Amino acid sequence: MKIVMKTPEKMILRTEMNYSLINAIRRSVEEVKTLAIDEVEIFKNDSALYDEVLAHRMGLIPLKTEVKMNSKTEIELVLKKEGPGSVYSGDLKGAAKIILDKIPITLLEDKQELEISATARLGTGLEHAKYVPGLVYYRNLLEVKSGNVKIDSIIERARGAMKPEKKGNKWICDLNDAESSEVLMIDKEAVKDSDELLVFVESFGHLNSDKILEKAIEVLKENLENFEKNFK
Repeated sequence: MKIVMKTPEKMILRTEMNYSLINAIRRSVEEVKTLAIDEVEIFKNDSALYDEVLAHRMGLIPLKTEVKMNSKTEIELVLKKEGPGSVYSGDLKGAAKIILDKIPITLLEDKQELEISATARLGTGLEHAKYVPGLVYYRNLLEVKSGNVKIDSIIERARGAMKPEKKGNKWICDLNDAESSEVLMIDKEAVKDSDELLVFVESFGHLNSDKILEKAIEVLKENLENFEKNFK
């Protein structure tokens, strides 16, 4: 396994992992515990949005999940604002860290007020989508025949997730649909899937991208151990 790119928001890996394993890891992301607003108490809402809509929008605001948090963690947040003006996620005040402070919640006209108390708890995507920490997806790297000047030119200027590599009489590369179609118009036998995958991990902000993958693997390992115990 090789890291192609790594930032807190996104990580790209190159690996020869089989489909069954990567799909199991991908699905395990939904069982990674993260922090999200779980309970909302609205004392005053003069905005045009119903209370239920406001509560739903607040639940989807990503909050930073810390290692020390557990099933007993409860963090109180408050929001109090008077119009005119927009109400953003950053207007929430409390011990939880708001990842993106410019997520719009609602709009208040002159003299309209909004007063809310919220409680954030840990949960998983199996309970609600608001707890899902990010996305994991993948695609095959491609093997493309080299030797044709036009095809080589397309590969060399390709804008994939990794720089094309020349191996003998073929390229190992990542092409988009338009580039792949362009090559196939020249030689319909030139492109095939390689044994390698590009795995993408994108974070919504609760956890860094590498932590999402790490936690998903831990969840999968724990599930397999529990299955083995119960199977015996």
